[in-house]
Order: sequence, then C-alpha cells, then structure tokens
Amino acid sequence: MLEVETPYLAKFGVTDPAIENFKVATTFGEKYLQSSPEYHMKRLLADGSGDIYQIARVFREGELGAKHQPEFTLLEWYRLGFSHLNLIEDVVRLLETISGFQLEHETKTYSELFLTYLNIDPLQSTCEQLQSIAELKGIHLNSTNLTKDGWLDLLLSHCIEPKLGQDGLCFVVDYPVSQAALAQVSQENPLVAHRFELYWQGIELANGYDELTDANELRRRFERDASGLDIDEYVMSAQESGLPSCAGVALGLDRLLMILFAEKTIDQVMAFSANNA
Repeated sequence: MLEVETPYLAKFGVTDPAIENFKVATTFGEKYLQSSPEYHMKRLLADGSGDIYQIARVFREGELGAKHQPEFTLLEWYRLGFSHLNLIEDVVRLLETISGFQLEHETKTYSELFLTYLNIDPLQSTCEQLQSIAELKGIHLNSTNLTKDGWLDLLLSHCIEPKLGQDGLCFVVDYPVSQAALAQVSQENPLVAHRFELYWQGIELANGYDELTDANELRRRFERDASGLDIDEYVMSAQESGLPSCAGVALGLDRLLMILFAEKTIDQVMAFSANNA
C-alpha cells in the first residue's frame, strides 16, 4: 500500500451538509481547508495509484466539544477490489495490532439498533414519530424544523451511541440511503447504502463505504447537497475518467488515543487544542 500526501488548502470544499467548511482568503482567491483528504485521494485512485493511505490533518468549522476539535487527524485508506465488509476486517486487524489485544467485534444494522433501543423502524418512520420518541426520552428542542435525518442523528447520538461498543468493537452497517454520502446504494435493498460506522466504548471512531463509481450519480448528489457551494469539478473529472471499484475508510486518530489512554475529552490527547493553540 502506497502512502500519499494531498493538499490541506484547495479550491473546493465538500458539499456534505453535515460538514461546515473553513474558508480562507488568499491572494489567489478564496480557498478551503480540507475536511478530509477524500476528494484528492480519489483523484489519485482514478489516475492509477492503486491501494493508498494517508495520515492527514483535517479541518471542520463549528466542531468543538468533548469529542470534537476543529482541527484533528484522520487515517484514511482505500483498497481496490474490496467491499466495505472486507474493510471491516481490515479495521479490526489494525486496531488489534495497535492496542495489542484481541478485540471482540460485532456487526449490527442501523435498523436493528433503532428497533432494539427505541422500538421503531428508522427507514419507515416519520419526523412526527421520531420527535415523539425524542420527547419521551427527555429530548426537547426549541425548534422542531429538523429533517428526518436530523431526528435520526439526534436519537442515535443521545439514545444509542453511548451503548455501542462497550464490550468490544461495534460496526453499524446499512445506513439509510439518505445518509449514503458517497457510498454505493445496495442493489438488494435500495433503502440502504453500503456504508459502516465503527463504535468503540460509545465513541464513533471510523466511517467507511463501498465507494460510489457512477459519475452521473455523484454529480446528482453534489448538486443536491451543494447549497451554494461550487462543485469540485476536479474530482468529478476523475470520476468520469473511471474510479476503480474500491472501498475506503477514515479513522479518527485523536479519538482512538482517547480510548487507548482512557481519556474523557479529546483535548487531553492533543498537545495543542482549539483552546490553547
């Protein structure tokens, strides 16, 4: 596997509505600090790089808390010919090597978790039903203008995440298609995407998926999510030239250190955080 290095400052930011970009004024015009090396790494994949990985500093505006910092470190890698399920095995082996322990691990579907902990099917539920459950769980918002995915994220983070991965690694698969990001949609069940997230001791640690290779679908998703941002035509051009079949994953190294050193907040494993930089 080849180690690569990609730009931290670039012409385009991500269109993902869940991520807020850092904008930087330069003598060359407005640029963006990258929230992930994903787009540039996919350009390398399309250019024939083969399997690649990178340890990168990344930047996300508006993220500050016990498990969030606006600047943090990701380990991201891509394997050709892999599925997201193959990649789960990759992640397990890596974490066992790093921790020095054999780790128990399980795989649960997104729907299975909501049915188990909240007795509701997340794929068929309505905003009103999800809001009702949130209120029963003591979650009250001043505004109720959340989308369905907003309610799902709220319930997941407050009612389900803290219980995941307490006795080992928990991989959550089959996310709703509305949360596919740049993952392929399942042909067997078009309501879900081939995406996983890893939880360990209640902390979301990694996000991976079968990479979308359809350039037309990629543009459709970019246009849907753009919200005034320019679409990254460089990665679009790479996709149109032919992104090979592959799976990729990004793993938060700072959060991993939190777990390994039994720290409660992410700034405890950083020499410099947003509060003392």
